[in-house]
Amino acid sequence: MPKEMTTSVALAIIDQDLADYPYSVYIFEPWCKGCEICVSLCPKKTLEMGRDKIARVARPETCTACGLCEVWCPDFCITVIAKKKKSGSGEAI
Repeated sequence: MPKEMTTSVALAIIDQDLADYPYSVYIFEPWCKGCEICVSLCPKKTLEMGRDKIARVARPETCTACGLCEVWCPDFCITVIAKKKKSGSGEAI
């Protein structure tokens, strides 16, 4: 992980890691204290706790970008991004 995490660096990491999915969920692991609130609230079970007791994105394809994990995270370590898709006419949806 880069020493200096800027918004542009974080967004580049998100896009690279989850390029095949319509929504990106990124967990900034150093800030996660393992409270499991995000895992408990996720309606699609996209998130789960890792062996290190840090939340992780287990099933990115199930994310609906509802934002519950991002809003309720007490440590502000989760970012949910809905990616723009282009329609056949070239316009962003």
